[in-house]
Amino acid sequence: MATRLATHVWVGAYLTRLRLADIPVFVVRKGDETAGAVIIKLNTLDGQARAFQREFNFENDRRDWVILKEGAERDVDAALSRQAGFDPDLWIIEVEDRQGRSLLDEPGLSD
Repeated sequence: MATRLATHVWVGAYLTRLRLADIPVFVVRKGDETAGAVIIKLNTLDGQARAFQREFNFENDRRDWVILKEGAERDVDAALSRQAGFDPDLWIIEVEDRQGRSLLDEPGLSD
């Protein structure tokens, strides 16, 4: 079993990758630095958004990014507010990209 990074280390690396690709990113909610879950909100700046969370894929023995909610940005925001309401350790990262790039499928972020 692979050792998991502390959440703040992973978030810092993710923010750096996005900034190097000139993709605006913001920490909307800071959670537990060591073991907080992370939700990535991808805002395509057209009134639509997608929220991603990690789930364990038992078939492939890895953690994959899956869509938690997608649609109108206000609906995605409402879902994220609900999640934050019952998970005080949750991190929410907002990525803004008209092309829909989140970089979550890049090596090191997807595995």
